[in-house]
Amino acid sequence: MVITQTDPDVSPGTTNLDIIDLKFTDFGTYTCVASLKGGGVPDISNDVNISSSTVPPNLTVPKGKSPMVAREGDTIELQCQVSGKPKPIIMWSRADKEVPMPDGSMQMESYDGILRIVNVSRDMTGTYRCQTSQYNGFNVKPREALVQLIVQYPPAVEPTFQEIRQGLGTSVTMNCRVLRAYPTRVLTYEWRLGSKLLEKGQFDSQDYTELTVNIHSKENYGIYNCSIINEAGSGWCIFLVTGKAYPPEFYYDTYNPLWQSKASVYSYSLQWTQMNPDAVDRILAYRLGLKQAGQQRWWETEISVDGPIRRGELITNNLTKLVKPEPYEIRLTPINRFGEGDSAIRIIKYSGEFHCGFEDGNICLFTQDDTDIFDWTKQSASTRDTRYTPNTGPTTDAAGSKQGFYMYIETSRPRLEGEKARLLSPVFNIAQKNPYGSSNTAYCFSFFYHMYGRHIGSLNIFLRLKGQTSTEIQIWSASGNKGEQWHQARINIHPTASFQIIFEGVRGPGIEGDIAVDDVSIVEGECTKVDQPVTSPPSGVKVSGTILHIWLYPVFLFFSFLSHQR
Repeated sequence: MVITQTDPDVSPGTTNLDIIDLKFTDFGTYTCVASLKGGGVPDISNDVNISSSTVPPNLTVPKGKSPMVAREGDTIELQCQVSGKPKPIIMWSRADKEVPMPDGSMQMESYDGILRIVNVSRDMTGTYRCQTSQYNGFNVKPREALVQLIVQYPPAVEPTFQEIRQGLGTSVTMNCRVLRAYPTRVLTYEWRLGSKLLEKGQFDSQDYTELTVNIHSKENYGIYNCSIINEAGSGWCIFLVTGKAYPPEFYYDTYNPLWQSKASVYSYSLQWTQMNPDAVDRILAYRLGLKQAGQQRWWETEISVDGPIRRGELITNNLTKLVKPEPYEIRLTPINRFGEGDSAIRIIKYSGEFHCGFEDGNICLFTQDDTDIFDWTKQSASTRDTRYTPNTGPTTDAAGSKQGFYMYIETSRPRLEGEKARLLSPVFNIAQKNPYGSSNTAYCFSFFYHMYGRHIGSLNIFLRLKGQTSTEIQIWSASGNKGEQWHQARINIHPTASFQIIFEGVRGPGIEGDIAVDDVSIVEGECTKVDQPVTSPPSGVKVSGTILHIWLYPVFLFFSFLSHQR
């Protein structure tokens, strides 16, 4: 028999001689000879002996071994029964998809025809192929068989946990949904409150179960558990139904570190809003806990609440007689008909300092004056459009960052010469020292300003003192082009009552007149250095930061004295 080409189903260079229905007369020695036409190279030969001791391979799946059913996490054995002499090696692979075997390889060897899978998972469900290795003593085509694996797993549900807050006299509906499960049929469910069975049933065509509860009393609050069950186990939806109030949210931008009542103590205006005040019964009171940081003992008091709290409403409570400069830990707990709600805790401390770089969303509680013509604008060098006002304004904030923010006045049209924009600081509170309003408390007020452009107008700074009537005193002023750079001003102030700082920008004769301010600070104690404004004072008037302070302060005391005399 001459074979001139190799079988395409076997490896290149390999030739097969298939003997069908092997008979006794077929036993013997077979010689395979490979030769090249034309000679020149010796022939190569190989002898193969077939005797009654050699049996061709046979591969079957034992009865009852396919499909194989297992539960997630079990150890399972897939089996193919192999016979033949010599007994071939079995190769296992996935038949239904091109994915790795459990050990990460694409094929796994087995000498006994068994594939053992430890900790079987749901993604291992599918059809597996067992196949005799190619070199099986006869060098015949591989035999193969298929085994199906089904992995059962308990229901996966949502939500696994959900907190629901409801007031008394309302109702709540809880929904537990099946995402996936195997087997998918014959699913049952049970609703319980604690250990008490509320409802049970079986799924039909829907993939969820609902329970509605009317909250008549506090006994209706608690942990509701919905278990969804199949042959492989259970999945649980857990609902915590409660009437407790959400925690308060402290208002951290309360800028009042300068408020003091005596030399050795300080006060603090604690402010907060209530998270979701309408979600449960209205809040009747707050329990306020106060202790020095690091101490164990809490001092507690109740703050009563009159009427319902609106969403976003700012609530204030003044803390007094705090020992200077000790920090304090504050705990605030809302109380309603349910009882105590969730607490919020924060640390407060006396710093004697106020700093603002206009980076936060509420610009440090600075506000626009309603009586002016136009407003100051929050801006950064990276977002400002300079197409309409070239050769004016900062290229960075005062710290040199193109992303940092500052406040500036935009003098482009429709702004007119002489129009003013006024920016008001938050109110800083200090206590009166004597009936005549005199005070020994000094503060260093400093800020950076940028006045670049040929049409620059003026930047004026006022000190507004709060009392029965407000008094404004101009404490600083600068006009004209100061170059493409930031300058710092430092001014000593001696307020005798609650006060504000006012930045007034005045529009110059043209559009190249943008003025910017940044990095405002107020610090207890006098400035180590007082800067005079870079400006030209009126004829006959000598102005510097120090002389201006000395001149203004006696005038203010004189007006304060007159107001008390009235």
